[in-house]
Amino acid sequence: MALRDLLDRLAIPILQAPMVGASPPEMALAVSRAGGMGSLAAGALAPDQIEPEVARLRAATGAPFGVNLLMAPRAEPQGAVVEAALARLAPWYAELGEALPGHPNSFAPDFEAQLAALTRAAPPVASFTFGILTSGQVEALHRAGTLVVGTATTVAEARAWAEVGADGVCAQGFEAGGHRGHFLAEPEASLVGTLPLTALILEAVDLPVIAAGGIMNGRGVAAALALGASAVQMGTAFLLADQTGVSAPWRLAIETAGDEATRLTRAFTGRYARGVENRFMRELHAVQDEVPAYPVQNRLTQPLRAAAAKAGDAEMISLWAGQGVRLAQPGDAGDLVRRWWREAQEAAGRLSARTGG
Repeated sequence: MALRDLLDRLAIPILQAPMVGASPPEMALAVSRAGGMGSLAAGALAPDQIEPEVARLRAATGAPFGVNLLMAPRAEPQGAVVEAALARLAPWYAELGEALPGHPNSFAPDFEAQLAALTRAAPPVASFTFGILTSGQVEALHRAGTLVVGTATTVAEARAWAEVGADGVCAQGFEAGGHRGHFLAEPEASLVGTLPLTALILEAVDLPVIAAGGIMNGRGVAAALALGASAVQMGTAFLLADQTGVSAPWRLAIETAGDEATRLTRAFTGRYARGVENRFMRELHAVQDEVPAYPVQNRLTQPLRAAAAKAGDAEMISLWAGQGVRLAQPGDAGDLVRRWWREAQEAAGRLSARTGG
């Protein structure tokens, strides 16, 4: 089945974004069972965890679901780089009464091993962020029966995915929460809004496009579909769902976020990501270009963020969220999907009435 056919057959063309730490498998199941498509965020899973997790999802639902991997580069930083990064973080660890971590043996799961496990697991859909597969890797996934979706923040990245044989493109707009998926140009040259990015990619490649970034309700869904997207992907909109994996301080930050609460930062992970601004982001802003690149900084701040979450201190947690965070609503993830689809249909009906359709 082609990806376009799969998306067309969804009762509700809404995909749940794969969000490490925020979207457990229960969320993916709820969304898929409601008629949308849930996604398993497998980027932080060890390779030997991927096949069992995919098997559990497959056993729990006959509906389509996706699995996402983060294409983290292999990291072997010099000791001096790690020492400098830890020295920069030392006051923050001390404030929480936590010992400074030692030099990690590894900084992220091995992507090649993750990909091999994902290919064996053969989920209906696999999506990839932070980089691009080779045509051979795409072909291997196709032979296993898996459709491939590549994340693109620019038209050039969408064309690159089309050239290696991807089945579709997820157009990640500037508004999106969490990590930026850029891989061909620097982030400053990859900050395109969701609507123009979706429109431009639709003109550039003959692939179904999934619009992502800033879509928080049915009106946003209707707008993206009216533009020509085959489906939308929503992440921040699910952060207050019953099935959320966010910590208590993260949840409170979402519930109390202001109108323009989010900023881009690389202070937490060494890769630009959007989240609710807090003290860590503000105080490290001037030196954020000096922190080691992802996944090194990400690994070095993991114990800090875990300790801060346990202490209920939102000022040292990566509070990932998109620009529309103030619109997030609580509820069962499946019920939210159904509500958004009703809202989208109502919005489409109002537009039709205005145009006499």
